[in-house]
Amino acid sequence: MLVLQVHVRVKPECLDAFREATIANARASRQEPGVARFDVLQAEEDPARFQLVEVYRSREATAAHKETTHYRQWVEAVTPMMAEARTRSWWVSVDPGDGGW
Repeated sequence: MLVLQVHVRVKPECLDAFREATIANARASRQEPGVARFDVLQAEEDPARFQLVEVYRSREATAAHKETTHYRQWVEAVTPMMAEARTRSWWVSVDPGDGGW
């Protein structure tokens, strides 16, 4: 499994709109066959910080995700809401193994 962690800092006045758009994207993403998990996290100590944890079954699934309408709509909607450019890092699941997702 491939795990993507995306870190986002949102403008304070955009928190509710960002959360709403991101939850809609996450719910649609979970319906994709190549997505094993898609979590939206908000920092307790700083509500303007969000983390997305996306788990994909293959590299092809990551590419397919970026072609979906819901992903493109999310990017268009939330990019102006970001206080700074989002950052990301890729990970490979060690445990659980692929069958554990």
